[in-house]
Amino acid sequence: MVKQLLIIEDDPYIAELQKDYFLLHDFGVDVCLDGREGVEKALGGGYDLIILDLQLPGMDGFEICRTIRGQLDVPILIVSAKKEDIDKIRGFGLGADDFVTKPFSPNELVARAKAHLARYERFTGGQKAANTDRIDIRELSIHKSSHRVFVHGKEVSLTAKEFEVLLFMASNPNHVFNKEELFERIWGLESSGDIATVTVHVSRIREKIEADPSNPQFIETVWGAGYRFTI
Repeated sequence: MVKQLLIIEDDPYIAELQKDYFLLHDFGVDVCLDGREGVEKALGGGYDLIILDLQLPGMDGFEICRTIRGQLDVPILIVSAKKEDIDKIRGFGLGADDFVTKPFSPNELVARAKAHLARYERFTGGQKAANTDRIDIRELSIHKSSHRVFVHGKEVSLTAKEFEVLLFMASNPNHVFNKEELFERIWGLESSGDIATVTVHVSRIREKIEADPSNPQFIETVWGAGYRFTI
């Protein structure tokens, strides 16, 4: 099945460059040059992945990311000329899956998009295990096949990437993973990405599953070493 992709980018040249490369790799591609139009199209178009600029007319990319992530669980890749760490951390905090800095390699962008799509499919639509295929640890219940998480019987909402991080760590309890290991295992992009996203995702998971995120009982910080899921 052809994957449908939406590019929200106000520079026509960059938008067409991205579109041409994705078309060469058999994607279906739509382009929006305006932020407000882009978010409306994203929410109603049934896209598999969103490529998002930050500096847009009508509505800025951060607000678009927040709005899309609040309603959809699809990969969002930010492509921006902004290079400050604070912009990357903010983007990840709003639910972006990746941050690519302009100027960029079109081939690398396509490779990243394919990697994120493969991981989303694996954790949202590719599992056929029975509903009993789950991990239960104290008050936490992780349902692998249905991509659902419950704390004290109440469902909590995780993005696909947050779920993937949680499931991986819960499947490997009491093992300390450093940020580089987690980034390579979950994002699979090795040195081409930004490991700051690991910290952001762990923080967001704690906020959702921990009774006291400042004193986590599941995902612990091992200072100077990394993170450990404790059972």
